Amino acid sequence: MGSHSQEGSKTDADGLVGDYRNQNLWVYTADCMPIFFADKRTRNIAALHCGRKGLEKRIIKNLVKIFDNFGTSRDDLLVAIGPAISKEHYLVDKITLKEFYRKAENKKITVNLTKTEKDLCFSDSNHFKEQNLNQLDLKKSAYRQLLNENISNKNIDISNLCTYKFKNKFNSWRRNKTISRQWNFISY
Repeated sequence: MGSHSQEGSKTDADGLVGDYRNQNLWVYTADCMPIFFADKRTRNIAALHCGRKGLEKRIIKNLVKIFDNFGTSRDDLLVAIGPAISKEHYLVDKITLKEFYRKAENKKITVNLTKTEKDLCFSDSNHFKEQNLNQLDLKKSAYRQLLNENISNKNIDISNLCTYKFKNKFNSWRRNKTISRQWNFISY
């Protein structure tokens, strides 16, 4: 993360931070969320590629710590969550859902699994029937993590566009296993 990457070099990361003006930061996504941050005062910016695993690893909290190091006030921090898969189309098994809430939201949820569901959850094929799956709302969880970092809800904007649903507008790995992606950027 940061403005210290070499021009023309490729870096694998789930986030970029720009600490000088007139810089563009780009991330590409399919069903994960592009999340953009901008400091109104210093004009520092950041772009995250954030999905279930990023939320579980608390990537938002880590990014906000970087802005803290820049001296950013929470009142000056603007956040936008771009198009991503909606909860109606992001279905996970009960064990994944339970682990997600434990890691991403520090919540314990009780999940009672039948023997068949336990066998399915730990099978090599990991394919599930529709009735064994649960909706996971990534955008809502990201929103809660932002609020937990004391970012005002007035400073957060969330797109309601679903990458899975709008097949003529967005690429979606979950919809058709494509390797195509959307490019998302912030410039400030």
